[in-house]
Amino acid sequence: THTYIGQEADAAGIFSVSDPEDVVFSNHRCHGHFLAYGGEPYRLVAELMGRATGLVGGRGGSQHIQWCNFYSNGIQGGISPVATGMALAEKVCATGKITIAFIGDGTLGEGTLYESLNIAALWKLPILFVLEDNRYAQTTPVEKGVAGSMAGRFSAFGIPVWERDTTDVLEIQSAAEETIRAVRSGIGPASLILHTHRFSAHSKGDDLRSSEELAHIQQFDPLTIHGSRLTSIDLRKAEEEVISEINNAFIHAEADPFPILNAEF
Repeated sequence: THTYIGQEADAAGIFSVSDPEDVVFSNHRCHGHFLAYGGEPYRLVAELMGRATGLVGGRGGSQHIQWCNFYSNGIQGGISPVATGMALAEKVCATGKITIAFIGDGTLGEGTLYESLNIAALWKLPILFVLEDNRYAQTTPVEKGVAGSMAGRFSAFGIPVWERDTTDVLEIQSAAEETIRAVRSGIGPASLILHTHRFSAHSKGDDLRSSEELAHIQQFDPLTIHGSRLTSIDLRKAEEEVISEINNAFIHAEADPFPILNAEF
């Protein structure tokens, strides 16, 4: 299970200005993307529990889910060519919709990403590549895994870059609005690089960061930053509503049946 704790402002800011009909491709850290996209917590929880009522019938698990125009895949870089192909379909069909593909700093080491960037730029496809740099590819710090600049990886293909080092949802929302408007205008692909922080381990217990580093990054908690803009009453109300919805999702999903396995499936 790959949590999105600490990075919530990225997806929240982006989906607050995107179109519900845009095609979204997520990755192994898809839970946060899915919830910000507007997905049903109950259906997500049911999928995590392997229940028949889950997003894909309990067969996708934590990383491989689909709902409306939302898709996720746990293979780093694997979504890039698929997302690029979907952007081509939107262009050919002249729908006016764009594709949004979330990748991580670790994805910069995958060759298939650069094939996708090349085709997207050559064919001026309506796709936004969102690079969430949480500074670690599993346990490898970015300075030991990425040579050169991240922005240069995109600009080498003539793809315009927007870059922000923030966990403030309003700043991310503003940048996302600019990039999405640019892609939708027909300029072709664009990239939005968001430098953020992952609070939890990569997956389960695989976290080699020091206690000092973990304590330091807590000051960048997007929930605290945006929560400070709310009154104490509104903040408490929001927290109570979220806790209630999530608890009910788990209670409901736990009572659901497992899928019936069919030899013909």
